[in-house]
Amino acid sequence: MFKKILIAICTAVAAAYLFLAVTAFNRKPAGQACPGLELIVRDSVYAGFVTNQDISALLRRHNLDPAGKNTDSIDTRRMEQVLAGHPLIDGVECYKTPGGRVCVEVSQRLPILRVMGDGDDSYYVDSKGRVMPLSAKCVARLPVVTGHVSRDFATGPLYGFGLFLQGNPFWQAQTEQIHILPDQTVELAPRVGDHLIYLGKLQGYEHKLRRVKLFYEKALNRVGWNKYSRINVEFDNQIICTRR
Repeated sequence: MFKKILIAICTAVAAAYLFLAVTAFNRKPAGQACPGLELIVRDSVYAGFVTNQDISALLRRHNLDPAGKNTDSIDTRRMEQVLAGHPLIDGVECYKTPGGRVCVEVSQRLPILRVMGDGDDSYYVDSKGRVMPLSAKCVARLPVVTGHVSRDFATGPLYGFGLFLQGNPFWQAQTEQIHILPDQTVELAPRVGDHLIYLGKLQGYEHKLRRVKLFYEKALNRVGWNKYSRINVEFDNQIICTRR
């Protein structure tokens, strides 16, 4: 009986200790000053649009730099609103750490196509089908779109094609240029091989490129990648090749 009482007392003491320890760990000292800002910019390898210096400067301009401020007075919601207004930021999350720091995690907008339009109408199309300024510094190698391409076409049918390329490692690496002809048919200039791939209209491009890849494997690997100047897969069930 005495042993059971002793075990119960020890259990109660241990539980009380754990409760006090957790409470003390999570309690923030009153008037604690923020020791600094912790910045995380995601996708920096793929896109170099936004830097830590850009974020810090933007927060300072709006008097939102948390360093040295009382943690209770730091408005992380307002910080998120200001940073979300940056044209090259896709998403942002700000939160306070147990040590009193403020952590800012930023996701950049990711381009999938670089459009070189007529005159000064050049821009990126991002992974959500939105136009991005060409002044942004993209470190990734992207397919370049040329020819008769309107913004509606670039952010519509061509955007879907860009998503396909982004999700297909072979064609993302192989596609160097996408040229739009006056009738909105499409031809591709590949990175490997001195030929053009004529797709015709964009409809059915997945099936068309599947046939080209099979043709690469079954034919060009044997006869050479520079034997033909043009590979036409506009029509179903046939591949029309023009000899060089």
